[in-house]
Amino acid sequence: MLTENNTPDSGNDSLPPSATGDEEGRDDNGKRRRMLGLSLIGLVVFCLGLGAWRHYARYLQVQEAAANIRDLTTKVRVAEVRASEGEYALSLPATTSAFEAANIYARASGYIEKRFVDIGSRVKAGDILAQISAPELDHQIALAQANLMQSEAAFTQAKANRDLAKVTYERNAKLVSKGYVSLQEGDVARLTNEARESDVQSAEANIQAQREQVNVLRQQKDYQKVVAPFDGVVTQRNVDNGSLIQADAASGTSLFTLSRSDIIRIQLHVPQDAAIGVGAGVSAQVRVPEIPGRIFTGKVTRVADTLETSTRTLLTEIDVPNADSALTPGIYSTVELRIPRKTPSLIVPGEAVIFNREGIQVAVVEDGVARLRKIAVVRDFGTEVEVSDGVKAGDKVVITPHIDLAEGAKVRVGQLDLK
Repeated sequence: MLTENNTPDSGNDSLPPSATGDEEGRDDNGKRRRMLGLSLIGLVVFCLGLGAWRHYARYLQVQEAAANIRDLTTKVRVAEVRASEGEYALSLPATTSAFEAANIYARASGYIEKRFVDIGSRVKAGDILAQISAPELDHQIALAQANLMQSEAAFTQAKANRDLAKVTYERNAKLVSKGYVSLQEGDVARLTNEARESDVQSAEANIQAQREQVNVLRQQKDYQKVVAPFDGVVTQRNVDNGSLIQADAASGTSLFTLSRSDIIRIQLHVPQDAAIGVGAGVSAQVRVPEIPGRIFTGKVTRVADTLETSTRTLLTEIDVPNADSALTPGIYSTVELRIPRKTPSLIVPGEAVIFNREGIQVAVVEDGVARLRKIAVVRDFGTEVEVSDGVKAGDKVVITPHIDLAEGAKVRVGQLDLK
């Protein structure tokens, strides 16, 4: 039986320590669950908001597409067609050559006694290039002079015989008229006088022939000095001191090659599509890869009247001053010609060109409607094309048109390209 002191007091006794710790643990677990729940709720709200925003954006796109469909218009970029300049540049490969070039041959046969120039020597017109030794020519001149003297003596004798025959004929003519001399003797005197007159004329002709022969030999004597025909540079030498040469341009070898380089002649072949505008006076700029940064200017001076049938090109020559000898014959160069336009043309952006089964076209915007027009391309510059038909200056062409852009489609200009 329990005593009063042993009766438990349920109202005042405290909880055991172990019970208090369990309750605190349950509180922490509850807080964690609440935080996790809030996070999940926030993530769900974020996902719902993101989905709603994307849905709204798609809705706006659908509304814009629907509006475009309702309006039946396409937004496009356009650029204006512009007229080309009065002249255009054409760059072509070319080759330089000497303004004048000549192979120097000997006009007298003999040995080279002295050579005065070599490859690279600069000479003036009239300078002696070489001296030819021909001793036999001196003997020929002496013989011709002796023959001339002999002819002159024969002429003097013929004149004396003519004078004697003339006097005899005149005397006999008087005697024949009086009957003192027979007619036979008179005829002999007359014919002898005529023969002596012919002898004088023959002797005079012989003198003239001998004089011309002496002049020819003396001219050949002058040809023993080989001289430069013009100012230039010796570009080739084929003889040396002691070389035997023959005065024959057909079978002989040229002594020297002389080139004039104070003016350089440039030859190029202009294609048929540009040849119609090329003529004397067209300005040209010459560039040489090995001389960067320098431009040589000149003008077209000569053009062939006929195109070469094998290449359909026009041979064109340009003269370029070359006082400092910067250019040399035989080098590769590029020539830019400024060719005047003979027919008007227009410039269209390359992005506006449409290639389809109908040919080459562009879309021109007129009063909010796209019109497809065929064009005739003259020249393709890459980013631009030159056309001669189909559009006019000021037309607005569509840049990068849609593949389904059709004739008569309604469009609205979104941006004007000012290229």
